[in-house]
Amino acid sequence: MTKTKVYKPQKRGILVQGDQAVVEGALAAGVEFFAGYPITPASEIAEGFARELPKVGGKFLQMEDEIAGMAAIVGASLAGKKAITATSGPGFSLKQENLGFAIMIEAPLVVVNVQRVGPSTGLPTSPSQGDVMQSRWGRNGDQPIIVLAPASVQECFDLSITAVNFSEKYRQPVILLLDEVIGHLREKIIIKKAEELDIWERKRPALNERRNNFNPYQETDDLIPPMPDYGSGFRYHASGLFHDQTGFPSGKNKTAKNLMDRLTKKITANLSEILLYEKDVRKEDQAAVLSFGSAVRTAISAVHTARKAGLKVGYFKLKTIWPFPEEEVAKLAEEVDTIIVPELNQGQLIGEVKKAAGCKADVIGINDYSGLLLKPEEIRSVLEEVL
Repeated sequence: MTKTKVYKPQKRGILVQGDQAVVEGALAAGVEFFAGYPITPASEIAEGFARELPKVGGKFLQMEDEIAGMAAIVGASLAGKKAITATSGPGFSLKQENLGFAIMIEAPLVVVNVQRVGPSTGLPTSPSQGDVMQSRWGRNGDQPIIVLAPASVQECFDLSITAVNFSEKYRQPVILLLDEVIGHLREKIIIKKAEELDIWERKRPALNERRNNFNPYQETDDLIPPMPDYGSGFRYHASGLFHDQTGFPSGKNKTAKNLMDRLTKKITANLSEILLYEKDVRKEDQAAVLSFGSAVRTAISAVHTARKAGLKVGYFKLKTIWPFPEEEVAKLAEEVDTIIVPELNQGQLIGEVKKAAGCKADVIGINDYSGLLLKPEEIRSVLEEVL
């Protein structure tokens, strides 16, 4: 894997917002192109790229709307650039069709969604985790997707790098799912120098393949076709229709199934690398709090105070939401009697937890969708009831 030549960060500690940390992380990962449209509470990401990308030879475009912003980063990706956009719920809705197109043509790119309360324009400056299912199923049809959820400003930096890396390695769109609290939270983060960062690049075909019968969607052992840059001399066609190895549309049912199977398998075959989580569950624990995003901060605080009071409880922190870590949650259900799932919505991820847990553990949801954060006392109260 070659190191990025666009931006070489120096090791330092800085006090920044989560949105600003996303910019720092993406630049460190080699992002050269941003296109988007201003929207609260993600506007600081666009502002950061507008300020920083020109300094390092990158390009920033403020588009006429969210749809155009998504289309522009798809084009930049096809041209060989690491590309990113940022939005919030209403804009995320508008990006879905082109995001589905990016999945079909296997364009590596990152979409940041800093969630706010919805539906519609909702509460623009209040936190929510209401886009969890939209991030997974917002497009039409079956499709693979990787969704990462930071719970701190440091993780905004770290997981931005991971998101870009995953998109490049797996030739796959990746969603970085924040919420308003994490986006606007200020914390000190440590930025590593360039030499300490592991930056991945997409697999490109050998130059001598130009003169041969190159197929842009050829079948490979790792299920990920090499991706040439548009304009670099390779025969390359990208279509949102189901296509064969040439990239040209094919209406054959077998071709459609084979392509869909490969798009899925290139993710499921690499779950050991893609599934990121932290787990602190002791042998004696009878309950665990499973959470993601800003709810993690409340959950871990509640667990720590509960343990001091003698309650036997642990926590399971998701960094990767999708693909959902079914086997890991099933194992958790065998270790504890109760799994508590706090969410800033009416209950979205809890369905996946229940499905994975089966009948092995009780699953209880704690939900707030008013635009306020859950309080540790609310989780503590439930823990006291079940333990």
